[in-house]
Amino acid sequence: MIARRPGPRTTIGAGLAALALLAGGAACSAPGGESRGDGASVVIGIANEPESLSPLLGYGRDGNSKIFDGLLRHDEDLQLRPALATGLPEVSEDGLTYTYALREGVEFSDGTPFTARDVVFTYETILDEGTNNPNRDDLAALASVRAEGEHTVVFTLEHPYAAFADRTVLPIASAEAAGGQDVNTGPYNTEPVGTGPYVVTGWTRGERITLEANPGYWGGEPEVERVTMAVIPDDDVRATRLRAGDLDAAVLPPSLAATFEGEDGLVTHAAESADFRAVTLPTDHPVTGDRAIRRALDLAVDRELIVESVLQGAGHPAYGPVPTAGPWFAEGTERPHDPEAARELLEEAGWEPGEDGVRVRDGRRAAFTLWYPAGDRLRQEHALAYASDAAEVGVDITVESGSWEVIEPRLAEDAVLSGGGNPADPDFDLYGLLHSELAGDGWNNMAHYANPAVDRALEAGRATVDPAEREAAYATVQRELSENPGYTFLTHIDHVYVMADRWENVTTQVEPHDHGLGHGPWWNVEDWRPRP
Repeated sequence: MIARRPGPRTTIGAGLAALALLAGGAACSAPGGESRGDGASVVIGIANEPESLSPLLGYGRDGNSKIFDGLLRHDEDLQLRPALATGLPEVSEDGLTYTYALREGVEFSDGTPFTARDVVFTYETILDEGTNNPNRDDLAALASVRAEGEHTVVFTLEHPYAAFADRTVLPIASAEAAGGQDVNTGPYNTEPVGTGPYVVTGWTRGERITLEANPGYWGGEPEVERVTMAVIPDDDVRATRLRAGDLDAAVLPPSLAATFEGEDGLVTHAAESADFRAVTLPTDHPVTGDRAIRRALDLAVDRELIVESVLQGAGHPAYGPVPTAGPWFAEGTERPHDPEAARELLEEAGWEPGEDGVRVRDGRRAAFTLWYPAGDRLRQEHALAYASDAAEVGVDITVESGSWEVIEPRLAEDAVLSGGGNPADPDFDLYGLLHSELAGDGWNNMAHYANPAVDRALEAGRATVDPAEREAAYATVQRELSENPGYTFLTHIDHVYVMADRWENVTTQVEPHDHGLGHGPWWNVEDWRPRP
């Protein structure tokens, strides 16, 4: 499995010049008008907001949702620990039955009791084809779930699935509050009721989500009483508002985080992650669909230089979705930076240099468009570096920016600077990213990648609990990607956060691609203590 340890945490003394202007007086005014500065509240700048706050539609599937709990949770080292269950599951010898004993006396934030009924309701609703949950495939192995009394729940699988226990960090919804309404459009999506340490008190889309401590939380009422997530997609704007004192914390690209170094009052946390940046190469496009083009681009890109220049060293080269530092990585699948070999591949495939230096075959220029989401400096810099390296071997890439609403309809024809990655289990990321049956299914398999050998290996990897068989399956996937890449994987990035140094018990985990409400140094905000 991916290394089960917290990411490296560097602490850099930092402070805001703007805070000096505020010293000796009242705390500054933050988004929503809340007063901050005593540690009892925190205002966090995040890049993206969820489409829904309902776990029935996919919110919080990796845990750390703040509003909900799963049967299990991940600790700082990503080890599974009990949450709404009293312990880890009892698993049958054939690997098909998982039995969980549930905590008694737990209540949802509206006062209704938590029971096995809520667990059954949550899983059955997600599996219902009428529910618009894009991650339904996560539970493809699940045949049934049933309650045995109020405090025991039994899952039966269609086939052994080694990662199933990790799937049960899935947040549990309230059958009482969410039942009886349209699961896709009902009020539960914006006004959820959970068992978690915080309660949603407001959500202004595109601006902020506010959370208040749940006084009845079974794990003990949090000391950080109010958490505000300020939604700020633009990296530069997030940095500016942090510097101005509007925010207590923010996720920032490494280059922007470095500008805070040496100032008093802030610390920087760098969290190791499985989060990759990659360029999708749509299979049906006449240029990116050509295997020689894809293989040549894989050799043309200088990953080490991108890590050094774009990430300021806060990351690692990526040769696929599996991090090189993780135990699932297949040694020998690294690709060198070799522009000369890339040129030879293109010439052998009939792509000859044109008058303007761009290669041409059968009258078609080796050219395509690469999109990145507007305001995302990190993806912009990755895209520009990639286009520059491609130009060196005669491939012309036009870099464009736009909103995700603009980008999504173009996924089948244009390349996208994409991201993904999950440290919990290789199945969690690889299946949705690469299996051909999911091509064009929302944000799954954005490259429309189709490789029968990869499909078979992915299916084998999720249908066995034998570690050796799983290792062989995922090694096959990585070798196939090195020979027939549907993406150009560029880097695995460390997530960098700058925040006020006013709390104790602040740590990080090895993080997935998603680092918004539940991931970041605030993954355990319910355990923070304001500094005396």
